Amino acid sequence: MMKKRSIPASKASLVLFLCQMISALDVPLDSKLLEELLQPPTITRQSPKDYIVDPRENIVIQCEAKGKPPPSFSWTRNGTHFDIDKDAQVTMKPNSGTLVINIMNGGKAEAYEGIYQCTARNERGAAISNNIVVRPSRSPLWTKERLEPNQVREGDSLVLHCRPPVGLPPPIIFWMDNAFQRLPQSERVSQGLNGDLYFSNVQPEDTREDYICYARFNHTQTIQQKQPISVKVFSMDSLNDTIAANLSDTDIYGAKPVTQRQPVLLTPTGSTSTKVELRGNVLLLECIAAGIPTPVIRWIKEGGELPANRTFFENFKKTLKIIDVSEADSGNYKCIARNTLGSAHHVISVTVKAAPYWITAPRNLVLSPGEDGTLICRANGNPKPNINWLANGVPIAIAPEDPSRRVDGDTIIFSHVQERSSSVYQCNASNEYGYLLANAFVNVLAEPPRILTPANKLYQVIADSPALLDCAYFGSPKPEIEWFKGVKGSTLHGNEYVFHDNGTLEIPVAQKDSTGTYTCVARNELGKIQNEVQLEVKDPTVIIKQPEYKVIQRYGQVSFECIIKHDSTLLPAVIWLKDHDELPDDERFLVGKDNLTIMNVTDKDDGTYTCIVNTTLDSVSASAVLTVVARPNPPFDLELTGQLERSIELSWIPGDENNSPITNFVIEYEDGLHEPGVWHYQTEVPGTQTTVQLKLSPYVNYSFRVIAVNEIGRSQPSEPSEQYLTKSANPDENPSNVQGIGSEPDNLVITWKSLKGFQSNGPGLQYKVSWRQKDVDDEWTSVIVANVSKYIVSGTPTFVPYEIKVQALNDLGYAPEPSEVIGHSGEDLPMVAPGNVQVHVINSTLAKVHWDPVPVKTVRGHLQGYKVYYWKIQSLSRRSRRHVEKKILTFRGNKTFGMLPGLEPYSSYKLNVRVVNGKGEGPASPDKVFKTPEGVPSSPSFLKITNPTLDSLTLEWGSPTHPNGVLTSYILKFQPINNTHELGPLVEIRIPANESSLILKNLNYSTRYKFYFNAQTSVGSGSQITEEAVTIMDEAMASRQVDIATQGWFIGLMCAVALLILILLIVCFIRRNKGGKYPVKEKEDAHADPEIQPMKEDDGTFGEYSDAEDHKPLKKGSRTPSDRTVKKEDSDDSLVDYGEGVNGQFNEDGSFIGQYSGKKEKEPAEGNESSEAPSPVNAMNSFV
Repeated sequence: MMKKRSIPASKASLVLFLCQMISALDVPLDSKLLEELLQPPTITRQSPKDYIVDPRENIVIQCEAKGKPPPSFSWTRNGTHFDIDKDAQVTMKPNSGTLVINIMNGGKAEAYEGIYQCTARNERGAAISNNIVVRPSRSPLWTKERLEPNQVREGDSLVLHCRPPVGLPPPIIFWMDNAFQRLPQSERVSQGLNGDLYFSNVQPEDTREDYICYARFNHTQTIQQKQPISVKVFSMDSLNDTIAANLSDTDIYGAKPVTQRQPVLLTPTGSTSTKVELRGNVLLLECIAAGIPTPVIRWIKEGGELPANRTFFENFKKTLKIIDVSEADSGNYKCIARNTLGSAHHVISVTVKAAPYWITAPRNLVLSPGEDGTLICRANGNPKPNINWLANGVPIAIAPEDPSRRVDGDTIIFSHVQERSSSVYQCNASNEYGYLLANAFVNVLAEPPRILTPANKLYQVIADSPALLDCAYFGSPKPEIEWFKGVKGSTLHGNEYVFHDNGTLEIPVAQKDSTGTYTCVARNELGKIQNEVQLEVKDPTVIIKQPEYKVIQRYGQVSFECIIKHDSTLLPAVIWLKDHDELPDDERFLVGKDNLTIMNVTDKDDGTYTCIVNTTLDSVSASAVLTVVARPNPPFDLELTGQLERSIELSWIPGDENNSPITNFVIEYEDGLHEPGVWHYQTEVPGTQTTVQLKLSPYVNYSFRVIAVNEIGRSQPSEPSEQYLTKSANPDENPSNVQGIGSEPDNLVITWKSLKGFQSNGPGLQYKVSWRQKDVDDEWTSVIVANVSKYIVSGTPTFVPYEIKVQALNDLGYAPEPSEVIGHSGEDLPMVAPGNVQVHVINSTLAKVHWDPVPVKTVRGHLQGYKVYYWKIQSLSRRSRRHVEKKILTFRGNKTFGMLPGLEPYSSYKLNVRVVNGKGEGPASPDKVFKTPEGVPSSPSFLKITNPTLDSLTLEWGSPTHPNGVLTSYILKFQPINNTHELGPLVEIRIPANESSLILKNLNYSTRYKFYFNAQTSVGSGSQITEEAVTIMDEAMASRQVDIATQGWFIGLMCAVALLILILLIVCFIRRNKGGKYPVKEKEDAHADPEIQPMKEDDGTFGEYSDAEDHKPLKKGSRTPSDRTVKKEDSDDSLVDYGEGVNGQFNEDGSFIGQYSGKKEKEPAEGNESSEAPSPVNAMNSFV
């Protein structure tokens, strides 16, 4: 079903009219068509109805019209034909009806004053212009008059009349003085609408002789001046003096002083008045009142409200202005003048009349022969206007008859028109306030269809958007339009198409398959015509990656992306905008193919950035906001208020937060008296606070500054505030950290932390130092010292307690009484050594030592603890001696026992014990000797496998570096390894301790063996070492294998096998020498006896004790590190009683939490003695 847009009708009376309107033709504004079609005249330009001209210039009365054929023009003047050919001063412009009256060449404007009307005529009718009233402007001079001076008492009202000459148009009035300066106006003095100058009450300053009224005539650009008016105001004092000089003493005289007066209206007069205004004009109502004080004017509308948005008050509310008035604005308007003594009012009755105005103006009508139509002319006004029709400028009553025409009031009805019915009709609507004149033609045309849209016009649209295919047409009668798609397509119809009355085909949602050729066909009874247009549907442009919101710090770099996808046949243009305007002309803005980069970002770059992608068919955009953040600007305008002795209020104005809210303010102060140039932290407050109450100290010259903080960082400090010096006072506090510690056995050094400058509270800061021996009935000894932090008391007993106090004072007095602290005089070395030293050996590496504490009095200082010195004398398994390495363990506090860890098994040791105080160590106790039992040995020093044969291998080894006892035997274990690396049965052999080599026989030829070897003492087995070796291949068997290849065909194969075997043998030897999956263990270098190696020099710290075996590197190729877990039965004591070194400590209960240390001393060598391992160890080494 074809969809068309139409206007529904609901009333029967409108059906005929609507049908006639639909049947009327609209003539397209096509220049070529308009040139070809016949058309009655139409007035296109004319002069205004009331035409005031400058009498000094030529008069131009405009009248322009169009039509086909071009119209001719004629004029009437004051209702009669105006023959311009008979007046040499009057000419008509070519191809126009505009008259030019030559005034500048001898003519007089007054001679051409009158009412003019223009007629434009061709063969299809005549159009007429409005009645144009031509009047020359006038600017007459003021009439001569004698102006008497105005003498007024102070406080009286006054009106200075202007009475300008009557001009055309009326002049504009204003008041000035002799110097051409406008006179100031106010609520008291103002100009009325009639031009008069009103004084609500005169004051002495109003006295002057040059009140001049000026009238400006804009049309002639002239200003006329009235004679100056003189005003003299008498004050009450001067008036009383004048009266007193002219009257006798017996007369009663005296003018009343200026008193307050109730309001009285100067204009308008009376209590009521009327005002008539025309609809659409500006309504001006005025009330000016006299009185003292000067009255204030207020306006109300009785029974209603003043119209909103159209009401204005001018001239200090003395004038009410309502623009664009309508009949609804009629009513009573009351102005009320009020001062402190009362009020006066005036009611203005406003009536709004209306000159005629259009409701429906007649419109041109283009009809086909035989069609019907109407011309409607409807106007309104107050009073209601009369409607009169004219045909071709002649009243329709006397115009030639036309059988197709019938007049019905404000409507002309046409039926079955013919070409001869073409005419121009005029509608005149008039009342006493004016008239309206409108031309409307009826043009009857018989024209075959014409298509005005260019042939094969190409339309391009974006998919999913509407497509509008034009088929602009004309014909009379009105043609019918049909649309087809393709060469042999059927008529288009259905809901997917919309057919407009102007011939346009609309595809509301065009798709890619809508592309193609569309044909428009126009036909009427006079003919048929068609036209083809092309439609292409393109893919839409899409921004597939839009710019995103960015927050960037000042001076950083930011980039916005704008990646697009578009139809390949369209060329996109990308434009970047900032805040909907062009990007700044700045080299910092770099526009790339699909991004915008801003370098060195500043605050001015903050804003919204929009990426706009334009093609010839569509436009898309995306925006993102850039927020530039930075540290806040420093606060400013610091102000100190509420100054008190110990407090002050500081306020400030925050600086710009630079898009990052201020979180807090930091307040700092400078003490210009004690530390000029040094700023100290005072306090900080939340970022919403801009005032703070600050606590102050006496005798400080304060300056403050404020620092703003946000998430980005701290602002620069504000400018310092003004300085504020607080008064001096006694010190509020005493020195802190008071201590008494002797540096020598006979002195007491008293120290304290001095007060800072601002803590002194005044000049002359000193300290009163007091002391007395504790628990002795002594008096305090005091001394006053300067601003120092130490005082030494000499001649004291050794290490006795003292009560000490230090009090601050200045020139104004003392600080509060200080608290007492306990100190001690100097220490001396302890006098005696600990006694009854006993040693209990727990196992081969651990011993426990006991001693008796020394008497407290012999310590002669603070007891720090006890030190145990111990060192190894010799190894019991060897006869050689070595350098003595003394080790020290410190036990804090008053302990009487400790543990000695890390001893070497089967060795002889000595130890002694000393007491320690703050001064140093006391004498040593007698040396105590003790011995450690045997332990398990370390691994043999090396294991070598040599002389491989078909069935034997030779093993050689070295004794353990640390036997840790008497060796009893060696244990050898071995097992074969097959080609898949699987282990065979394990064989064990015990070897006497005095052997150092062994030949293993009856082995399999060409077989790899893995060996495990360790030593034993009576305590147990030590850690083992491993090694691998291979027996060699049988050469005779190899020869027999070669002889097997006797056949010729097998020779080549056997050669290949022999070569392969040779390669395998080479690989095996390489793996034996360099190591592989099971490499042969290289010989391990013999290690020197750690007992004869120099140990780390004592540096004042306690070194850590360890067994040398514990730090021996794993043997090369070892698959698994040795297992060195200490057996529980060897050491079941905890480290609770272990001592401490300088770098380590024991807890209160003696738990070991530090390291060991030792001192080296020389002792004789004892052959190849070895130290015992610290604990029994089970280990197995394997090779990778």
